[in-house]
Amino acid sequence: MPSNAIRHMIEQREKDTLSPFACCSADSLGRERKEQPCPIRTCFQHDRDRILHCKSFRRLKHKTQVFLSPEGDHYRTRLTHTLEVSQIARTVARALSLNEDLTEAITLGHDLGHTPFGHAGERVLNELLGGGFHHVRQSVRVVERLEKNGRGLNLTSEVRDGILYHSKGTGPVAACCDGGRAKTLEGQIVRFADIIAYVNHDLDDALRGGVITVDDVPSSLLTHLGERHSQRINTMVSDMIQASQRDGAIEIGLSDNVLKWVTDLRDWLFDHVYRVPSVHDDFTKAARVLRELFEFFMKNPDQMERYGAVCLDGDPLEVSITDFIAGMTDRYAMKLYQEIFLPRPWATL
Repeated sequence: MPSNAIRHMIEQREKDTLSPFACCSADSLGRERKEQPCPIRTCFQHDRDRILHCKSFRRLKHKTQVFLSPEGDHYRTRLTHTLEVSQIARTVARALSLNEDLTEAITLGHDLGHTPFGHAGERVLNELLGGGFHHVRQSVRVVERLEKNGRGLNLTSEVRDGILYHSKGTGPVAACCDGGRAKTLEGQIVRFADIIAYVNHDLDDALRGGVITVDDVPSSLLTHLGERHSQRINTMVSDMIQASQRDGAIEIGLSDNVLKWVTDLRDWLFDHVYRVPSVHDDFTKAARVLRELFEFFMKNPDQMERYGAVCLDGDPLEVSITDFIAGMTDRYAMKLYQEIFLPRPWATL
């Protein structure tokens, strides 16, 4: 049997069984740097595994989703958010006979560039870095350049494209971001799976943390989306699968009705969870941590490598500092701040 027979068999199975609208691995546009294909895995399976085993992925377990460095075992982190997005996106991809491996690779990589302290950290770096900062661009930078000491992961074009166009920010859920959308249907699924995951698990965590009670949630949202966490996810995912199949083609999206309620839930969370003093005040403090670390390293660039930064040749200092800070976990950023700025008790002999 030829060494690459297994991969060819999987690629042929994709051609035989997936939708004509799916992105088959054999048709990938390829990688920036040519390399010998894996004899067993398709290119998208290989990308998924590279992301899963990279250091940036492992650090997601100690990065904030909504609650800052939660001590409770059951609050979401950026890693568990990523896994929930992956589960939702793969369910939709399978139901639509699209490429589940490509979908999974995009979801696992979509937040690799996220800062410590969630979007509070992102806002700080956006203010400090000339040209601005956005976690989607940073996620692409992580896989293209920062991982493996400047070599990057050399992922396929389709995975990098899906990562770049996954975020919708606070804008319209169904609108294209940054003037475009993912070129593949699989990448477009991830965009919707991301918001389905976070509006549901952020609501769940806010209830668990006592930030809100069930009685605070508008009854119209619960009526139309579901009383329980599992019901709300099922409503959104089922609707997405049905709404995406239109006149013999596939157009990823939600029905107008469910889209309205998902948008209303997201907007309600911004007003009653993300921006309430009990949550927002901690993020104001966290923002100060990152701002002062950034300013310290701008004045003391020689200290960066001492604290673990990897500065790549040709990068401006502010870009290297941004890369370093964006890659930190919450706990490492707080530990580093304490080490640099706070006095330590004198240890007697």
